[in-house]
Amino acid sequence: MKSAKENKIALDQKSALLKAEQWCAYQERSQHEMRSKLYEWELKIAEIEEIIAELIANNFLNEERFALSYASGKHHIKKWGKLKIKQGLKLKRVPDKIIQKALSSLDEEIYLKNLTQLFEKKASTITEKNAAKRSYKLLNYLLSKGYEKDLIFLLLKNNELD
Repeated sequence: MKSAKENKIALDQKSALLKAEQWCAYQERSQHEMRSKLYEWELKIAEIEEIIAELIANNFLNEERFALSYASGKHHIKKWGKLKIKQGLKLKRVPDKIIQKALSSLDEEIYLKNLTQLFEKKASTITEKNAAKRSYKLLNYLLSKGYEKDLIFLLLKNNELD
């Protein structure tokens, strides 16, 4: 069976642009993701930069639109908190200003509702009798989902688990 390396096809700039447009049309992409994909296709640096510029000019690539989509999707589908979303966007090399705009676009009411739902769901699965250990497990779980400590402590206090 052939490896992924052996199946690589050298693309010229025009066909790479078409393929990149299709890839971006399927789902929002960051410039970093697109650049990585173009490197995978073994294009020259100058060609990559030209393709990126063309994709931005034709509105196939838009960092702000990507960040808003990413934040919304991770929050609504995976129930991630702002800290984890921020970290994910940083890994995609999205600028800080755009990250802040994406995070501020999240509905605060839904954000708190998701946190409460995760808290209740996890609390119902923890069989620990010791209140301190129980709250520690809840704290760690919610921190791993990317929620802020102060919100978690407030939730623990309101549910008398601190």
